[in-house]
Amino acid sequence: MSASSPDAKTPEGSLGDVPVPGSPLHRLDGYINLPALVFGAGAFSGQYNTEDHLTSDIPLNTVRLALRYGINAFDTSVYYGPSEIVLGHALKSLETEFPRSTYQLMTKCGRYGCQRSLSRLQTSYLDTVYLHDVEYLCTPVAPRTTGNHVLALSSEAEAYGLAPEGEATIHGKGDQRILDAFRELQRLKSEGLIKHIGLTVDVVLNYSNLCLHNTTFADFAPLFYTRAQVGQLLAASPMSMGLLTASPPAWHPAPPALRADVVEAAKHWPPGLPNISLGYSMRHTGVSKSNIPLVVGFSTPSEVHEAVRVWREIQGGLNDEERRRSEAEIQDIFRKSGFLDWSWASP
Repeated sequence: MSASSPDAKTPEGSLGDVPVPGSPLHRLDGYINLPALVFGAGAFSGQYNTEDHLTSDIPLNTVRLALRYGINAFDTSVYYGPSEIVLGHALKSLETEFPRSTYQLMTKCGRYGCQRSLSRLQTSYLDTVYLHDVEYLCTPVAPRTTGNHVLALSSEAEAYGLAPEGEATIHGKGDQRILDAFRELQRLKSEGLIKHIGLTVDVVLNYSNLCLHNTTFADFAPLFYTRAQVGQLLAASPMSMGLLTASPPAWHPAPPALRADVVEAAKHWPPGLPNISLGYSMRHTGVSKSNIPLVVGFSTPSEVHEAVRVWREIQGGLNDEERRRSEAEIQDIFRKSGFLDWSWASP
């Protein structure tokens, strides 16, 4: 998840929390006017970092640097362990330099209420609240749980419950519970505690489906806008929850064969998989791609510097030919083993 660079786990990196001069990040002309890069605060959890790291000054310095670069939207969740607490403390400490009105907070809820998130993030309102992991609650309608699901847009639409005129079908108790939760979020929105609702109408966040090994979000995105009338789409996890790094986490759901492909893929770009993975996802998001922001997980200031450096490189077209050639080679590795555009079961 984290935008790991070679020195990503050093306490500060060589540049500290002072931005490197250069092109400013784009502000996207979308439904909720997000920056091109959104800070993925899921990295502020035990899944990606130690308690010593999370209780140090590193998260504060990381958040401060991101804000100074213009990365002024944060994605978190009550499900990410102490993420909301760590982020809330950092933002509270920075309120003189960055008042609450200068950034957006996007979090997720489910069985936990939004009031808890308001307290943990030390704020009086939330800019966006998603219904989290709805696939664990909804009534399943799909012919299979793994693989490439793009046929849901064509020949298998009916099997996925996506046939024309079937959008309003409630398939079971799970679907009804999601609708009930959505109505609760609508109530909180009417009270001013939430500005936008994720999942339905306002905002949809997708993860691990717009990266080097899975690009299917690009196929679904136009229909989210036109058929589902979603206001804002976001793509998250360009490194597919840490899979496209030198050390994928042990808990990652990728099967051994896909992990082996990742090891082979790393040989095709000397700067490292995180670098080329970031660049690939950045090129497929942003102003030229329906104003879709990219959510990137950050653990340290050096990771923020690296992400901005790569973003500027992509915007300037530097090393473009070499990048595209290596991207094609890496995707060919996944294609030959059947893992290009392949999704693991969720749940």
